Amino acid sequence: MSLKQYTREFSYNLRLAYPIILGMVGHTLIGIVDNIMVGKLGSTELAAVSLGNSMIFIALSLGIGFSTAITPIVAEADAEKDSFKIRSTFHHGLFLCTILGVMLFLLIVLAMPLMELLHQPADVIVLAKPYLAWVAFSLVPLIMYQGYKQFADGLSMTKYSMYAIIMANVVHVGINYMLIYGVWIFPKMGIVGAALGTVISRIMMVLFMHIILSRREQLKTYFQNFSFNQIKKETVKKIVSLGLPSAMQMLFEVVLFATSIWLCGNIGKTSQAANQIALSLSSMTFMFAMGLSIVMMIRVSNQKGLMDFKKLIIVARSIFLLSLILEIVFAAVFVAFHSILPYIFLNMENTAQLVDNEEVIAIASKLVLIAAVFQISDGIQVVVLGALRGLQDVKVPMYITFVAYWLIGFPVSYYLSEYTTLKAEGVWIGLLAGLTAAAIFLYLRFHYLTKRLVNNSLSNN
Repeated sequence: MSLKQYTREFSYNLRLAYPIILGMVGHTLIGIVDNIMVGKLGSTELAAVSLGNSMIFIALSLGIGFSTAITPIVAEADAEKDSFKIRSTFHHGLFLCTILGVMLFLLIVLAMPLMELLHQPADVIVLAKPYLAWVAFSLVPLIMYQGYKQFADGLSMTKYSMYAIIMANVVHVGINYMLIYGVWIFPKMGIVGAALGTVISRIMMVLFMHIILSRREQLKTYFQNFSFNQIKKETVKKIVSLGLPSAMQMLFEVVLFATSIWLCGNIGKTSQAANQIALSLSSMTFMFAMGLSIVMMIRVSNQKGLMDFKKLIIVARSIFLLSLILEIVFAAVFVAFHSILPYIFLNMENTAQLVDNEEVIAIASKLVLIAAVFQISDGIQVVVLGALRGLQDVKVPMYITFVAYWLIGFPVSYYLSEYTTLKAEGVWIGLLAGLTAAAIFLYLRFHYLTKRLVNNSLSNN
């Protein structure tokens, strides 16, 4: 196969991907806006938001990971032109996402005492608890939104989630500004104001998504006559069988990143704040790869439904190549501006925080250099995961990600941070090791499966 066969797919991939990417970036911006606005209050407040979000990210990974089961089933049914299967998957998926959102909210509330057991700074915990309680509640509308989003993505209607996220960001920034700093008639609520801004924007996001999708003529049939009597055990079982391993895949990665927050918290609040800055920057660029991963899932599912496995491989490799190019560009930007980017997150005019802030910047600039390299591995592994989900292969990748992140990545992070002078840098070297191992083994899995599919197709013909 020539390079031209792959680059020929770039145009369509990008047209499908850019709304998803903008939506993902916008989604991440909600957290980054919190970090930037709260960072102006001080490093303790920034560390508190970081600690609270570390627990939220764990729950969120389960919700988002589970909801991805909806997209490949809908995309495959769309290629097969099976509207009954699309409708059934959407209704069952949204039902399960709603239940899961409530469960995750309750789980976070019950898990709040864990912050003391993690030996985090006491002043950080005091600020983190009320912030965490409110943001945990926002998981309910957010996971419901995921049900709508994954349904629309499966139908290749990727723009609607982008519109919802843009609206949510506008609302979020405005509410944050008024409630964090106490503008006009609103009280000064600090980081609790940031949490309330997140809750309100996410409620509006799910309402917006429902209204905009249900009013489209071609989708009206999927929104009519919902009944709990139509919930069938077989369909629930199929979505859960795909969603649970996908949720665990995402959980293994997110918990690894959450432990980086906890490990850096053990080192000190300046390391924890620096870690949050590096995470915020790398999360932004990761959203581009995540968007391409969803495109991969859609297009691979379509080709699977059409039983065109040779085209499936061409499509997949074109997205691999596109992701690699983008991540290398971002890596170059991180290297070039590693000492400048951390200043975005801190108020250097605050003389009371000057010593802490200078230490945060010194640490963060080193972490951004490591992030420049590991985001390449991170981008590859998430795009390959999208391909495997499109093939509805989720159990073996679940085991692969566990081994890569927890038998390779975490031990390296723990040892280098606790027993060497690398400290926070050691944590991120461990992240790099885990992500690189995941990228290699997941790609080998994809290569094995697609080769088997092509061989079986040839033998049947």
